Amino acid sequence: MSGRIDARLAEIGVEIPVAATPAANYVPYVVSGNLVFVSGQVPFVNGELQYQGKVGADFDTDTAIKCARVCALNILAQVKAACGGDLDRVVKCVKLGGFVNCIDGYGEQPKVINGASDLMVEIFDDKGRHARFAVGTNALPMNVAVEIDAVFEIS
Repeated sequence: MSGRIDARLAEIGVEIPVAATPAANYVPYVVSGNLVFVSGQVPFVNGELQYQGKVGADFDTDTAIKCARVCALNILAQVKAACGGDLDRVVKCVKLGGFVNCIDGYGEQPKVINGASDLMVEIFDDKGRHARFAVGTNALPMNVAVEIDAVFEIS
C-alpha cells in the first residue's frame, strides 16, 4: 500500500522492517478502540539482535541514539502491522517509553531516547510529537542497550 507516509519514508530513505514476533508470552501490540499499544521493542536488525551491552561502558551516547532509532523502526513495524500496512492511518504518536541499560551515574537517557523521538517527528511531523519518559536501568532483557514501548492513535 502506498500513501503519504510511504512517500515520506522513501523521501528520507527510511525502510520499515518486517514486524518481529514476540520473544516470550505476550503479543507485539494490542489495539483497543483507536489506540495501539506497542510492546517494548529492542534493537533487532534483519532478525539479528544488535547493541548488547551498557551505555556508558560498552557504548557511547551517539551509538545509543542509533540503537534507539532501530527500536523506533521496530515500533513502526508493529504499528504498520496493526494498521493493515497503512501508516496513513496514524493520527498521533501519543507516547514513547524509553529504557536505557546504563552504568551508574549516566545521565543522558533523554538524549538517547531522542533517537526514537526525532524519527517519529521526521516521519509524521506534528503528528509525531508525543509525551515520553526516558529512564536508566541496570539491566534490560537480552542485555540490550535500549528498549522502547509506544502508544499510537489510529483511525
